[in-house]
Amino acid sequence: MGLELVLLLVNRPALQTLVDLSWQALYSGMEKGEFRHIRPPADSRLKRPFDIDAEAELLDWMDSCTIEGDPTILEAFSSLRDGATGLLHLMHYASPGSWEVWEGRAFLYLDVATGKPVPHVDALYSEDTWNETTRRLAGLPEDEFAESVCLDWMDRRKELGETLDEKEDPKIVPTYEAHNRASRTLVHAITRWLGEPALVGIIGREHLPAKEWGHGPWNLEAFLQA
Repeated sequence: MGLELVLLLVNRPALQTLVDLSWQALYSGMEKGEFRHIRPPADSRLKRPFDIDAEAELLDWMDSCTIEGDPTILEAFSSLRDGATGLLHLMHYASPGSWEVWEGRAFLYLDVATGKPVPHVDALYSEDTWNETTRRLAGLPEDEFAESVCLDWMDRRKELGETLDEKEDPKIVPTYEAHNRASRTLVHAITRWLGEPALVGIIGREHLPAKEWGHGPWNLEAFLQA
């Protein structure tokens, strides 16, 4: 189906605690599972790696790095060519979860959310698109957005001359349910993002270089250079 667009919610205090550690303290603590109490509670409606998997991914990445001395994590990441990747691993660790959707389907949700067609794939990830998306979905009932998305999806099928009869296409019902679920969860994720001061939303794409994730001061490269 293709690559996935990701809205990653990050708990800022948890992330700050981790980046303030020294390289050796972080490595040792991750090996022993000592930072699991720092992770915010997992959101059951969002996706999140298990503790042991998130720790292993970060440790594998740290093993690939060459660091002299014992700098703080922020100092170390800022000095590394690929430090943003390490930062992204930490953000996943400091996250209650993420909303993820196939890129091809993201056009449908963001078209409906913004009230206009997203012109091209790069615009799916632009700050302007997400500013408009969060503005329009803030406070909107999940049912209302889900209904709008599903109706738009059905209208698009009709325009293409495709059937809506589940007897002719057994994928109709599962696809409808997937759109309904994903659109509701997007509103849920944005509601948490805007409603909880401790959280920030980081927009990225599966396999996109980590330095290109996020917007403004929360762009990962900008964060490390600040």
